[in-house]
Amino acid sequence: MNFDRILTKLTGIIIYLLFSIVCTAQQQQLVTYPFPAPEAGSPAHNADFTVKVRQPGGKWLDLYEYNVKVDEVRGINHHVEIASMAAFDFSGEVEVAVTSNRQKIRQAVIRPLSYGIEHKVTHNTVYFRLLQPKNLSIEINGDKFHNLHLFANPIEVSAPDATTENVIFFGPGFHEIKGGVFPVPSGKSVYLAGGAVVKGHFVVDSARNVKITGRGIIDFPGQEGVRISYSKNVLLEGIILTQCPVGSSDSVIVRNIKSISSYKWGDGMNVFASNNVLYDGVFCRNSDDCSTVYATRKGFVGGCRNIVMQHSTLWADVAHPIHIGLHGNTPHPDTIEHVRYIDIDILEHQEKQVDYQGCMAINAGDNNLVRDVSFEDIRVENIRCGQLVHLQIPFNKKYCTAPGEGIENILFKNVTYNGDSPELSIITGYSEDRRVRNVIFENLKINGTLISDNMSGKPGWYKTADMARMFVGEFVDSLVFRKTE
Repeated sequence: MNFDRILTKLTGIIIYLLFSIVCTAQQQQLVTYPFPAPEAGSPAHNADFTVKVRQPGGKWLDLYEYNVKVDEVRGINHHVEIASMAAFDFSGEVEVAVTSNRQKIRQAVIRPLSYGIEHKVTHNTVYFRLLQPKNLSIEINGDKFHNLHLFANPIEVSAPDATTENVIFFGPGFHEIKGGVFPVPSGKSVYLAGGAVVKGHFVVDSARNVKITGRGIIDFPGQEGVRISYSKNVLLEGIILTQCPVGSSDSVIVRNIKSISSYKWGDGMNVFASNNVLYDGVFCRNSDDCSTVYATRKGFVGGCRNIVMQHSTLWADVAHPIHIGLHGNTPHPDTIEHVRYIDIDILEHQEKQVDYQGCMAINAGDNNLVRDVSFEDIRVENIRCGQLVHLQIPFNKKYCTAPGEGIENILFKNVTYNGDSPELSIITGYSEDRRVRNVIFENLKINGTLISDNMSGKPGWYKTADMARMFVGEFVDSLVFRKTE
C-alpha cells in the first residue's frame, strides 16, 4: 500500500515536471526576421549598432539594423538625421546586447524612463533583459538623433502564409508596388512578414472588414504608409510605417504600429471626422504632430466621437505629441467628444511658436466644440521647447476661419513631468460666449511636487496655477487642482 502511494506520488511529480517544462518552452519563444537581400531598392543597413538577442543563457542571434530618418531642428532649420532601427518577437524573457560602433559609451539611457529597465555596460555593449514586449529607444551619450529604435514585439498568433484564403501575402524581401498605390478591397487581409519591406502606399477606401498586419515595413518616404478613408471594421497591427491617417471611418483599431517620419507635415496618427477609433500600444516618432483629432478636414466631413489612445509612446521632434480640435466646419459646427489618452509616455516636444505649443494641446477652432476629453496616467519626459498643457480657443487665421465654440469637461489625472522648466502653459477662452469650462487637474506632479489648490493656504486656483507655471487668461470657468493621493 505504501509502495503504491509512493509510486502514485512520484508519477504525479513527473507529470507536473513534464507539464512545467512544456509550459516553460511554450512561454519562452524568440523569433528573429530574415535579413534583406542586397538588391536594388532594399533599405540600407546601419552600422552604428550591433544588436543581438537570446533566450536566457542561449545562443546570441543577430538582428538587422535598418536606417531610419528622423528630424532634428536646429534653430529654425530642419536637418534629416540617420538613426537605427531593429525588431524581433518574443515571449517569456529575452536578453539583449546592443554594441555601439559609432562612439565609446560614457552613458547609456533606455527610454521610456518609466519602464525602469536596468542595464549594464561592458566592453562598449549595453546589456539588459526584457520580460514583456516593449518599444524602446536606446541612446548613447545623450545622442537622440543617432539612437537605436528597438521594437520588441509579442509573438504572433495564427500568422497566415501565402496559401491562406483572402490573404495578400508579402514574404521576406523587398517588394515594390507598381504605380505606388495598393488599394485593399473589402474582406481582404494584407500580411507583411517579418523581413518584408514594401515600397508603396496602401489605401483602404470605402471598404469593410480589412486587416493589414504582420512585422514588415512599409517604406514609402515622404508619404503615408497606410490611408484609411470611408471605411469600417479595419485592423492595422504590428507593422512599421511613416503615417497613418483615418478619415470618415468607423470602428478602426491601430495596434502596436510604429510610425517614424522626418519630412514636412509628417504627422503620425491623424483622425479626421471619424468615430470609434482605438490606438493601442503604438510608437510615434514624428516630424509633426504625433496624434491629432480633428473634425472636418481634407474632404472628410463631421465631428469625432470615441477616440482612444492607450499604452503608447509619443515623440514629437516637431510640433505636438497630442493635438485636438483645430480644424472643423465653420458654417456647420462640429463636435469632438469622448476622447481619451491613457497610459502614455511623451518623450519629446519641440514647437517654436509660443501660442501653438503643448504636449497635451486642445486648440478649438472653426466653431468646433471640444468636450469630454481626459488625459490619464501621462508621463512627460524633458520638454526641449514647448508647454506641458495648452487649452485655447483661438482665431488662428492661418488655419481657421473662426474661433471655436468652446472647450468643456477636460480631465488631467495623474500627469507627471520631470525635466527642465518649459514655457508657461496656457489656458484661455476667446469671448463671453466662447469659453473654457470645467477643467480638472487631479494629482498633477511637476518635478516631484504634487500641485493642489490647498498649497497656498488660500481658496481658488490663482496661486496654484502660478506654482504649476500656467497662465490662465480670460473666459475660463471652474479650474480645479486637486489631489487624491
